[in-house]
Amino acid sequence: MKNLKMMVCMAIAILSFSAADAQKTKMKSKMKKESAAMHYQCPMKCEGEKQYLKNGKCPVCNMQMKPIKSTPLVKTAYQCPMKCEGEKQYLKNGMCPVCNMQMKPVKAMSEMKAAYQCPMKCEGEKMYENAGKCSVCQMDLVKIESTKTTIHKGHNH
Repeated sequence: MKNLKMMVCMAIAILSFSAADAQKTKMKSKMKKESAAMHYQCPMKCEGEKQYLKNGKCPVCNMQMKPIKSTPLVKTAYQCPMKCEGEKQYLKNGMCPVCNMQMKPVKAMSEMKAAYQCPMKCEGEKMYENAGKCSVCQMDLVKIESTKTTIHKGHNH
């Protein structure tokens, strides 16, 4: 009888430990999935909506970045066919605020293989799909390493 009680207690203990281990493994898996979808952003939004893949300090204010859930990639954006505002893109279709022409669907910047930008920001946030030279200062365009929100939500600057 004592042996039977001892065996039941051992079985309960083993089951408890294995259940706790399974729960711990499940939580680790869930955390990995959540962290894979995380991007990081300055809490002061010094660089607007700019997002980074790796955690670190904001290059402007030196504050610690905060994790944010990444937004889904946008596959289609809209742009003025006359490129009045350069490479500026919008999420919603509408009329160009400069020439009042109907915007056309284009490949979103977030779908580009690579994005290049002037290191001096002569043209603001303008980006190019291919490497080259800045049309203003003639410096070589640099590849943008971080994910960056480049699409505007239909507002005028």
